Amino acid sequence: MSLIQVRRWLRESEHVVVLTGAGMSAESGIPTFRGVGGLWKQFRAEELATPQAFALRPNLVWEWYNWRRELIAGTRPNAGHQALAQIEQRIADFTLVTQNVDGLDGQAGIRNLVRLHGDIWGTVCTRCGERRENREVPLAHLPPLCHCHPEALLRPGVVWFGEALPAAEWERAMAAVQRADLLLVVGTSAVVYPASSLITMGIRYGAHTVEINPQETRLSGEMEVCLHGSAAEMLPDLASVLF
Repeated sequence: MSLIQVRRWLRESEHVVVLTGAGMSAESGIPTFRGVGGLWKQFRAEELATPQAFALRPNLVWEWYNWRRELIAGTRPNAGHQALAQIEQRIADFTLVTQNVDGLDGQAGIRNLVRLHGDIWGTVCTRCGERRENREVPLAHLPPLCHCHPEALLRPGVVWFGEALPAAEWERAMAAVQRADLLLVVGTSAVVYPASSLITMGIRYGAHTVEINPQETRLSGEMEVCLHGSAAEMLPDLASVLF
C-alpha cells in the first residue's frame, strides 16, 4: 500500500520538494563519497574537500577535482533525473534541492533547482572572488589561475566541509520545504548537516515525507513512507501517475 499512497499524494500535491543526495548520481556512474569506491589515491573526500587541504596542497585538491570532472563529463542523467524533470512539468510549485555538484539534474532539464553544495563546473578566485563557469576537461593547468593576478588561485565552486552553505540557496530551500505538501528524500544518507535538517523541517511543517533509498538511513524511522529501491527504479513509476 505504501507506493499506492505516495502516488496519491503526488497527484494531490501542489507544492513538491525533492531533496537528493549522492545516491541519485551513483546510478549515473558517479561514485559516492562514503560507499565502495569512495577513496581516491588512498584519500577520503573529507581529507580533500576542506579549505585547510586547499591551503596546504592546492595542486593535490585540484588533481582530485580534475579527476572527478573528467569522470562526470562522461556520464548522463539517469532515469531518476528524467522522471523528476517530468514531475516538474506537472506540479504547480516544484523545487529540487540537491546536495550534488555534478550538474546532471540541470542536464535533465530541471529548472527550479537549488544547489546547496555548489557546482563542480564553477570556479571562484581566492583573490578577487570572481565566479566563472569552466567546463574544460581535463584542465590544462593545475592549479588553475585567475586573470586578475599571476598568482591568484582559482578554487572549485563548491561548498567544502567546514564552510557555510550559500545563504541565498539555503533560504530558498527552507522556504520551499516550509510550504511543501510532499517532501521526497532521494538517495541521501541524511548525515550531512545542515541539509539533513530540511527533512525534520518538512516533518515539522506537516509535509508528507517519503524516503526513496535502497538502504535505511538514520531518519527512516521518522518518515511516513520508505520506498526501498533506487531512484531510477522508483521515480519513473511515480512520475507516470501524472501523465
